[in-house]
Order: sequence, then C-alpha cells, then structure tokens
Amino acid sequence: MRETQDAICLRTADWSETSQVVCFLTRGVGLVRLVAKGSKRPKSKSGGRIDLLQEGRLVFISKQGALGTLVEFTESFTRRNLQKDATRLYAALYALELTGESLAEDDPHPEVFDLLHNALSRFNDLDAPIPAVVAYFQWRLLRNIGLLGNMSACNICGLDMKGSGGKLFFSSTQGGLVCEKCSDKAIDKIVLSSDALAGITALSDAEAGRKTSLPDNQAHVLNSVLAYHATHLLGKRLRTARYVIKAGGI
Repeated sequence: MRETQDAICLRTADWSETSQVVCFLTRGVGLVRLVAKGSKRPKSKSGGRIDLLQEGRLVFISKQGALGTLVEFTESFTRRNLQKDATRLYAALYALELTGESLAEDDPHPEVFDLLHNALSRFNDLDAPIPAVVAYFQWRLLRNIGLLGNMSACNICGLDMKGSGGKLFFSSTQGGLVCEKCSDKAIDKIVLSSDALAGITALSDAEAGRKTSLPDNQAHVLNSVLAYHATHLLGKRLRTARYVIKAGGI
C-alpha cells in the first residue's frame, strides 16, 4: 500500500553499493523499515542519500511483515547547528536511538513523533539547555509509551513523596519512586539525591503545564536515573549513551 507520512530518519544501513535500508519514525504509522533503492546514486530518483536526523515528507510502499520500498523522501527541516557542536549532535543521536529501541514497528505514537520533532528543534537552538532538554525528552518518551510510573508517590504503598520523611529510591522494576519502608520489596533500586528529587519536582511541574526551570546539576543527575531506567528496560546500554555523557549532554 502506498502511503505518505511526515517522517524522521532514525537508522540507516548500506543495502548494496547503491541502496540503503532506512528506519523512519512516521507520525501516522510509527516505525517503518524501507529499502531505498538507488539512494546513493548521484542522481537518485528517490531524493538522494538519506542520513540520520533528516526530517521530511516520506512516500513509501508498505509490506506486511517485510521491508517496504521507499518511493521518495523530501527533506523539509534543516538543523545545521547539530553538526557544529558535539554535545548537540550526541544528544540528538541519543534521542534517535532511545526512540528506535523503545518502539515496535507498526505501532503509531503521534505524540512521540511530535516529542522527537520538538527535541531535535530544541537541540538545534543555540540557547537551549541541552541537559534539561534531554531529561524532558527521556521523561516524556517513557511516560508516553507507558514505561514511567508514579513519580510523586511510592509505587508500592502510595506514600506521597513530599511526606515520606526518609530516603527515596527509584526502582526500574516498579517503574518509579519507592519509599524507604518499601525499598526491601524492590528488586532493583537506586537512592535519589536531593538534586534528583528537585529535578523530578521540576519535570512533574513541567508535565502539569506549570512554568519551571531545570538547572544543569539537577538535569545531569536526573538524566542518569532515566538512562538507568532505559538500560534496565531494554536490557542493554544504548551505544550513544557514553558519547553524550562524555560530551556533557546527560
């Protein structure tokens, strides 16, 4: 079936000397894997070689349970600043990898597409606080796909975070916060510092539509917590994580 979708390129691989296999996140149908025949030729009919981070209008023929065929891809957004700064570039590549690893094919999440589109645009903004943008992206992605639980109360007993009076933990198996009394019931857990708790409050406020800020020190700690959660869920550490950490993006 021939389809036209807004799309962001998440992954590419060589298929032959002249062709590629590309994975796109589309707004309407989710992840699609396509053969881009002849895309590496100088005068390709499909629009030319496709690279990571490109966003535009995608025309393709889908095939149930098999690679589809790319008909045409026209780039509509150019984010040149991503190529000029390592922190921005690695943060953007981390967002791509996390998205691609977290979603299944043929499972549309238009809100995730919009989230990724906005994050890439923010990474391209020279005034954007990159660690805070990464933290918000991770938080909202995990929330949208149902993998981030209660971040204001204990996920076991329901005790409110503000009235706990003791240590608070994050447990990936529980999907969110765990109080000190319930911590023995959590298979995995990491203790949350004051910066992590302040970051959780800030992102909870942002999620509720309240104006807030997330300083770099809070964003860095919270990014580590969320990256830990993603690693546990996926069963592996993302390849781009060490680069974005080294560059200061998380």
